[in-house]
Amino acid sequence: MKALIYSGPGKISCESVPDPRLVDEKGAIVKTTSCSICGSDLHPYHVDLGRPTYCIGHEAVGEIVELGRDVKNFSVGDRVLLAASLGCGQCQPCREGNVVFCQTHRNLRAFGQSLPDIGGCQAQAVAVPVADDNMFHLPENLSDEVGLMLTDTLSTAWFAARRARVGPGDVVAVIGLGAVGLSSVMCALAMGASRVLAIDLLANRRQHAAELGAESVEDPDVVAGVKELTRDRGVDVVIDANGGPVTTALAVELIAKGGRISTVGISEQLTIPFPIKAGLYKNMEFHTGICSVQAQVPALLHELECGRLDSAALARMITHRMGLSEGKEAYAFFDSRNDGVLKVLLDPSI
Repeated sequence: MKALIYSGPGKISCESVPDPRLVDEKGAIVKTTSCSICGSDLHPYHVDLGRPTYCIGHEAVGEIVELGRDVKNFSVGDRVLLAASLGCGQCQPCREGNVVFCQTHRNLRAFGQSLPDIGGCQAQAVAVPVADDNMFHLPENLSDEVGLMLTDTLSTAWFAARRARVGPGDVVAVIGLGAVGLSSVMCALAMGASRVLAIDLLANRRQHAAELGAESVEDPDVVAGVKELTRDRGVDVVIDANGGPVTTALAVELIAKGGRISTVGISEQLTIPFPIKAGLYKNMEFHTGICSVQAQVPALLHELECGRLDSAALARMITHRMGLSEGKEAYAFFDSRNDGVLKVLLDPSI
């Protein structure tokens, strides 16, 4: 089969690799119908993380073509989405969907992270371990595009908003309006936020957020702009979808006394300065963490079914489509942020 192979910063190639095989009788083989590039895939693309050559990617939907005998909840031919995060299916946290707290494996397990027994999703097929716990049925009325958003991006946004306890009447600021940030706008509004203030350096992304119901912060001095929009009060919640040193400090400046910050953007730096004194004086809460996709998808499927989340708006976040064979070009294009790109779908058949 064909797969995208990472071999160092800036080095992505489409190569022929062996077809995946069942991990064991609890596993599945999924023929990929669509996969996509996540913003976090750009971290190893930018910075040498010391990883060996491996198949990259953790977002895919597809069709089951082979099942182990111990899989109970799926059949060959089922249409599924793969959870980016992986659980053991045995310990109590994993059975509850909180796979980041897995008691069987010491470190977080996910597709496309160079783990020796787990492949990547930017490929024509993927071996799924513990299939009953690490993939979901994708309803026929939901497109591949929406399925891809559920695998990580939308789930991370929902997790961020839940961690910050967004509720009716809250004024929320979202920093960083890539796909996770824009999804966070949608999630905050679905949870009852009265206002969402959208912050990004790119005007087209602020415009996209406005089309989703947010208020774009247009003042180049973001702090002054938010103060004006909130009558100098600040916001109840900040969702930081960037997670760098600049946005962390900005989040603390924007938050009102007693407010909550939820940071899900993954920094490319191991440490960043933190304005602890300002946070102390504001009695604020600061939350961060990695999303357990398994814990979010059931609620998100319900939100999509009842219409509080707009599936068409989610699908529009897939702004560009390219073939898997164009993976090298796709990464360079996605990294450029040109032409309004938010998310690139890769077609494994091309």
